[in-house]
Amino acid sequence: MSEKFDVIVIGGGPAGMMAAITAAMNGAKVALFEKNKRLGKKLLMTGGGRCNVTNNRPVEDLITHIPGNGRFLYSTFSQFDNQDVMTFFNEHGVALKEEDHGRIFPVSDKSATIVNTLKEELENLNVELHFLESVEKIITNGSTIQGVRTSEGDYSAKSIIVTTGGITYPSTGSQGDGYRFAKSVGHHVTPLYPTESPIFLTDDFVSAKTLQGLSLQDVKLSVVDEKSKSIASHEMDLLFTHFGISGPAALRCSSFVNQLLRTQQTVTLTLGCFPGKSNSELLEEISERSAASTKQLKNALAGFLPERLLLFLLEKIGISELSYNQTSKEQLNRFVSYCKDWSMTANKTFGLEKSFVTGGGVELKEINPKELASKKIPGLYFAGEVLDVNGYTGGYNITTAFCTGYVAGTHAAYNAFA
Repeated sequence: MSEKFDVIVIGGGPAGMMAAITAAMNGAKVALFEKNKRLGKKLLMTGGGRCNVTNNRPVEDLITHIPGNGRFLYSTFSQFDNQDVMTFFNEHGVALKEEDHGRIFPVSDKSATIVNTLKEELENLNVELHFLESVEKIITNGSTIQGVRTSEGDYSAKSIIVTTGGITYPSTGSQGDGYRFAKSVGHHVTPLYPTESPIFLTDDFVSAKTLQGLSLQDVKLSVVDEKSKSIASHEMDLLFTHFGISGPAALRCSSFVNQLLRTQQTVTLTLGCFPGKSNSELLEEISERSAASTKQLKNALAGFLPERLLLFLLEKIGISELSYNQTSKEQLNRFVSYCKDWSMTANKTFGLEKSFVTGGGVELKEINPKELASKKIPGLYFAGEVLDVNGYTGGYNITTAFCTGYVAGTHAAYNAFA
């Protein structure tokens, strides 16, 4: 083989950069292979180009916000967690700030600040960076790691860390290489599906563009199974689009929609516009606003809901042209029920290529959670989105990437010197 290393890292995203840095800090001779011409191509896109670098919630909350096997990360977070991520960047001269929902950003509001800091640390630690060089296969002797074969030749290493990401936004280089590597050495990969994705609806109001462009704040979106049981609910903002719904509430529900779509044609979603109020409270408010008025309800209730949504819900019941006193108790109760909980029908989400995060990945039963080491091939490690772990947007996936990268890098270095 042309060159020998202690640790080879495959993939230059957040997990790969942190893994390479940590392995080098532990004295390992490290090479990082990136098929793109620069590091962190996908990382530069995150947070609208600002890089939501982590989240400041307690670890238990982090786990809750990583619905895709978050509990697997308890051991990882006991070694390196979100507070350590913030400390790392602070110690490297990056000023951070906290925004809503615990989201942490660089004060510069530039993803390049984070990527450049990581790249500088890699260079300071003499990590050998191989750009535009694709890893083609992992070389083993059948039972232990030997090295990798790339488009340029063979390299030997005692430890290899796979940090190739998922398969979302393939133009950034996330094309599923890591899953192929894992399978080639005997690992299983769970079914892959889009998460954190906008949702397509089949309802007539979508094709009619009735609500297109309407944004709602702090509404409750729920995913309902075939037994009419809510399996996921999120109170966040929502945006109606030309194809269905987007915005934080839709993105967080999308993985649950995709899980149900594996076994059914469509999925029911319910939307509650007043999650903090009871039906009786809403009836009282409607009465206070309109009982003494002779105006049509669509005018008497101005400001109760956004105008287009108000008219849409009133028209569903056929009372938009009526005044309060012309409306029956049953009709008012139906209107309030719609305000609290009206149904929509989803039939798909954006595909993996346009979703933010990949659900599924390398089977966790085959990974040692303490070291993120393969249970099948000594010397092989996995970190980041290639694992069957996925979180919500808001800094949770990047936190997972940095923290698993740190743990894999640490133990890969230990293994190299064992």
